[in-house]
Amino acid sequence: MATKKKQPAASETSESIEKQMQEFLARGGLIDKIDSGVSGQSQLTGSRHISLGNSKTKAQ
Repeated sequence: MATKKKQPAASETSESIEKQMQEFLARGGLIDKIDSGVSGQSQLTGSRHISLGNSKTKAQ
């Protein structure tokens, strides 16, 4: 019977990320500060207009 591997504690994960970040900076890497609400994803499609209610068009 296979057993599930226990996930590392959050503090171990945070420590690992901190270590990796320090190594990255020591090699000359740079970290850019991005303002809150800014996304790195570019929108490839136009906006979508959604009509709610009756789908039949009204005769004018």
